[in-house]
Amino acid sequence: MIEPALLGGVALGTLTWGVYAPNSRLFGPVIGRGPHRPTAYLTLDDGPNPGVTESILEILEQEHVPATFFMVGKYVERYPETALAVAMAGHEIGNHTYSHTKLHRLGPQRTAEEIRSTHDIIQRVTGRVAQSFRAPHGYRTPFVSRAIAPYHYRTFGWTFGVWDTTRPGAEVIRRRVRQHLRPGAILLLHDGDGYAQNGDRWQTAQALRGIIADIRSAGFDLEPLSSLGRQDG
Repeated sequence: MIEPALLGGVALGTLTWGVYAPNSRLFGPVIGRGPHRPTAYLTLDDGPNPGVTESILEILEQEHVPATFFMVGKYVERYPETALAVAMAGHEIGNHTYSHTKLHRLGPQRTAEEIRSTHDIIQRVTGRVAQSFRAPHGYRTPFVSRAIAPYHYRTFGWTFGVWDTTRPGAEVIRRRVRQHLRPGAILLLHDGDGYAQNGDRWQTAQALRGIIADIRSAGFDLEPLSSLGRQDG
């Protein structure tokens, strides 16, 4: 007979994993990696961020690389021209909530409002309908699944991040990407700061051209997240 305390511990561990693991499927489907082939997917969170985002857009245009920008609603409102520039450049835009709050701390009503308001703001500012969602820090609950259901979003986690938010230096960021690159990798970078206006992400922008060069030197293609089928991940 299994002890109740042991069962409780297993249940708590499973719930904790479901909340905090960005690619856990406990609370609904999530894509954390593409198919096992030499392809990588570039994603940038927490913008738009004037200056940095435009610099990144310029590099992406010059290198002919697609990316997905998971945008924070309050920054789309604050910097509409930068958000629109992303859309006009043809890159994909995803919903990253309105205030970049940790969703596991919210109830159903506030969770739904964080997602609904951002969906509406992105559409109003950019003319685009967001097709994807990424939770801040990857933290999710059953409330998140219900909140995104009306928009038919695909939820994305990531294969690896490189802690570019700690600003370790452009060369360190580049090296970390090179070390962790693997087939089908969804790469998490940041063009903004979810908690601070005009967050300093210049090191990420400075590392980007080298990151792209390293990915290509490894024989990988760079594709948009939309190229992933519904069954992938």
